[in-house]
Amino acid sequence: MSVGRPSGRNLITYDGVKRAIDVSAGLAGLVLGAPVLVAIALAVRRDLGAPVLFRQERPGYGGRPFELVKIRTMRTPDTPQGLCSDAERLTPLGRWLRSTSLDELPTLWNVVRGDMSLVGPRPLLMSYLDRYTPEQARRHEVRPGITGLAQTSGRNALSWDEKLGYDIAYVDGRCLGLDLRVLARTASTVLSRRGISAVDNATMPEFRPADARLAGAS
Repeated sequence: MSVGRPSGRNLITYDGVKRAIDVSAGLAGLVLGAPVLVAIALAVRRDLGAPVLFRQERPGYGGRPFELVKIRTMRTPDTPQGLCSDAERLTPLGRWLRSTSLDELPTLWNVVRGDMSLVGPRPLLMSYLDRYTPEQARRHEVRPGITGLAQTSGRNALSWDEKLGYDIAYVDGRCLGLDLRVLARTASTVLSRRGISAVDNATMPEFRPADARLAGAS
């Protein structure tokens, strides 16, 4: 997907418009999705027990931390039971929820609160903040998103270099047209279930400095 480069004034104007769209769409999604969310919560409670929600601190705009909320899809780590890796902890129900992105429904609350946007770079882990190059760290110049340019360009089948490159391309080219194209392609990506997992991984391998050609800089 090609990305243009709007002027700085246009970016400032669009960021304000985008926030209004996020609040309206986020509230509508929570209301319309409430019956589905209740059904999923009951299924997860039966499958995994409590808690139903997964909460984790993630970096948001400017790298400032916020609490991400999603549907829980994995069992609690249990070394004696052999539940250590993501693949071992992920349940069949959890795998289905991830493949359909239904585990993301509660994240709409993060959008309404202003922690996130519908479209933007995905919020990664706090521990990654000091591993980025200065250019890669620019992904935090905007609010993180539920979906983004990287997710519609290969999802977890991309390398870390590719994913972070798409994140920066989004930061520089964000506009209403791009967001609408990303949202449209998100529906296609979810329905096709492409790129759910990286090669030989249940989700995505850990991001390390070597992945960004920073070997020896850790």
